[in-house]
Amino acid sequence: MDKDSCIYIAGHKGLVGSAILRELERRGYENLVYRSSAELDLRKFDQVQDFFANNQIDYVFLAAAKVGGIVANNEFPGDFIRDNLLIQTNVIDVAYRSGVKKLMFLGSTCIYPKLAPQPLKEEYLLTGELEPTNQPYAIAKIAGINMCQSYNRQYGTKFISVMPTNMYGPNDNFDLKTSHVLPALIRKFHEAKETGAQYVEVWGTGQPRREFLHSDDLAEACIFLMENYEDSEIVNIGVGEDISIRDLAELIKSIVGYQGEISFDSSKPDGTPRKLVDVSKINGLGWKSKVSLEDGIRSAYTAFQQEYLVNRY
Repeated sequence: MDKDSCIYIAGHKGLVGSAILRELERRGYENLVYRSSAELDLRKFDQVQDFFANNQIDYVFLAAAKVGGIVANNEFPGDFIRDNLLIQTNVIDVAYRSGVKKLMFLGSTCIYPKLAPQPLKEEYLLTGELEPTNQPYAIAKIAGINMCQSYNRQYGTKFISVMPTNMYGPNDNFDLKTSHVLPALIRKFHEAKETGAQYVEVWGTGQPRREFLHSDDLAEACIFLMENYEDSEIVNIGVGEDISIRDLAELIKSIVGYQGEISFDSSKPDGTPRKLVDVSKINGLGWKSKVSLEDGIRSAYTAFQQEYLVNRY
């Protein structure tokens, strides 16, 4: 990407998109294009078509998506599959029709089978049943991957797909009904500390293991791959290390400074037993994560406090 290339960041207000935008600005890219969902509804084909027609876009980071944790996926499965299919179909198709040089589709490691061997290798895709709690979202993302690959094969496009592990960082979602586990725990422990609650309840047994990648690391990886990768096959982005939900809760409790107890509600679903990605492919290409989990959570908690004081979640 040249410094004067027109780059569209879809989903620039979200956790992933905002990190990519910050990193592009830090590197001196100035011809950056983005719109809020109120200005451009990516679920509407006509709006997407008009937007691309009015902007000579060279590169696209497709980070816009409807996302959420177990609670949100359980309660709104129709919203998750419909909205994500519409968003990605419209952007990918119009990008092709508009002559975009390259597009990056941001997927998720939840696309892998629930009981796939660990760590998760890219070739494990479509080798087993999906985790039921997020199946609609995963199916939408798999369709997006296949659409990029199919367009590359039929139309000669350069559309690549990356699969980030669990994300966290500035501009995260701290809503307890729709957030992922790490930001939800940050909020729970913070509010328990403020109110003097005797315990914090955590869904599940605490035994599942998860990998967490700071959004700043992801942004670097995405730009690296946009500049250095053109294959149709997917690429995992992660740190290559995981942690149990129990140990994660203890770590966040310590960072927040909460003095009470942790109660695990085993009647609630655990989700996938383990989700650790194999990062040998991206490491072999020349990129490795830099932000440690403890340092990342400290910065995420600082960002939450700044938001909390302004908006009082």
